[in-house]
Amino acid sequence: MSLEILDQLEEKIKQAVETIQLLQLEIEEKNEKIQALEQEKNETQQTNDNLRRENESLKNEHSNWQERLRSLLGKIDNV
Repeated sequence: MSLEILDQLEEKIKQAVETIQLLQLEIEEKNEKIQALEQEKNETQQTNDNLRRENESLKNEHSNWQERLRSLLGKIDNV
């Protein structure tokens, strides 16, 4: 009877070890996915920052052109 109990215990231990190994693999996969998502987030954030700077530059350029046009139109009106 005790040999039977030991066999059952051994089987449960084997199952527990297999479950732990599977969970460790899942954790590794999740960690890899997290790293990939963090990398993607950083790249997206950098792209966003670059686009914001470009947008600000274009707004300034647009404003400068408007000012030039107003100045030229003012000169034309004076003629």
